Amino acid sequence: MTALLLFGDQLGPHFRAEHPGEVLLVESAAALRRKPYHRQKLHLVLSGIRHLAAELGDRATLVRAETYADAVREFGRPLVAYQPGSRAAAALLRRLGVEVLPTPAFALPRQEFTDWAGDRTTFLMEDFYREQRRRFGVLLDGGDPAGGRWNHDAANREPPPRTSRLDVPRPWWPQEDAIDAAVRADLDAMDLPTVGVDGPRWFAITREEALAALDVFVRDRLPHFGPHEDAVLTRDPTMAHSLLSVPLNHGLLHPLEVVRAAERAYRAGDAPLASVEGFVRQVLGWREYVWHLYWHLGPEYARHNEFRATAPLPDWWRTLRPGGVRAACVRTALEGVRDHGWVHHIQRLMVLGNHALQRGYDPAALNDWFVTSFVDGFPWVMPVNVVGMSQHADGGVIATKPYLSGGAYLNRMTDHCRDCWFDPRKRTGERACPFTAGYWAWLDRHAARLRGNHRMARPVQGLQRLTDLAEVRAREPHRDVF
Repeated sequence: MTALLLFGDQLGPHFRAEHPGEVLLVESAAALRRKPYHRQKLHLVLSGIRHLAAELGDRATLVRAETYADAVREFGRPLVAYQPGSRAAAALLRRLGVEVLPTPAFALPRQEFTDWAGDRTTFLMEDFYREQRRRFGVLLDGGDPAGGRWNHDAANREPPPRTSRLDVPRPWWPQEDAIDAAVRADLDAMDLPTVGVDGPRWFAITREEALAALDVFVRDRLPHFGPHEDAVLTRDPTMAHSLLSVPLNHGLLHPLEVVRAAERAYRAGDAPLASVEGFVRQVLGWREYVWHLYWHLGPEYARHNEFRATAPLPDWWRTLRPGGVRAACVRTALEGVRDHGWVHHIQRLMVLGNHALQRGYDPAALNDWFVTSFVDGFPWVMPVNVVGMSQHADGGVIATKPYLSGGAYLNRMTDHCRDCWFDPRKRTGERACPFTAGYWAWLDRHAARLRGNHRMARPVQGLQRLTDLAEVRAREPHRDVF
């Protein structure tokens, strides 16, 4: 009888629903040391695999081998697998002669996305998201969007409160067990090129834990999620965010069960529409969108480099050692990645991504860094997020403008500038904010390329009003203090 090969991101029951027989799980030493992964990312992978093996009992065979090919040969019986989360894994399955089935991990099948994409050359998420809502009947009233609008972002852009933390119930946190202890001991014994630090597990990695985390978020935190969704607080890294990206990306939750739970809270009057719509947009919109575009756009997409950015990632960034960084926003974000392998989406996009864009970091190297340094980073997750949305290196395939900002935005949407060594109002001088000065320096460098973008025309015209542009132009390419 054919057994089912499951990867470490295919841990939920929907992967086994059609295959009640034997399951093969693999721990590959070569895969663990292939890249400088975050230590806590590797812990989650091994913990998830071993917890599932324990849950399945005699139904599961866990093989520890040097490579996946070695494990398959040792197993020695016919296998079937679901479409994995990377082109490299898909190629491996082809080489091993393993039959590959469509994945049950996402709501929309690949063929339906291909039909939607048609002959498009640009792929706006808003168009896809609305079609997803219609296709699955989410937040609709008689075919129309609940509340009369598809998009409630305008209600979800409040700056942070003057307090150091949001007044919301705490997230659900896991309790580590003997399996986690064994994983930690095994990782300690391995000579792996990891980054970041070890620490207590923050994220659900079993089905039981994932359901508990979902319940706590929907009941306690979803009602507060929307208003400050785009804000950042130094001492409150989780704010009202769900912390569900890990169990979702490890296949422990299905996206439709997640959005249905959120919609039930809205229908019951337990959560406001703006918060629920913002969360549904993340799960049924953006997450599905980046999965399908990873396969649809092909391997060449990650090599796009519209602005010819070639600067290497600095060592303090690449190795997660930001102790000498003076910019409070950058330092805090990198400390979050170092300590937990996670920061929320605004820190990724408007702090880390914004900094990388302004400083001309190589987008392919940046993409790899996000994949390896984040506990929810997988090869399919990052190209559209990093190469497309964050760095605009695709020239507008998925976004109409670069996600670029100066210090004024960060001063409004974070509490970092209050105690920062830099002054967000200054473009020049010793205290010049690297984001404020970097914003104008980047616009100046790429003005000719940006003038054709109607959404960037006004910022480019703003260069003419700067009396200190020559000083900004001379100083910023040589800045070495951030």
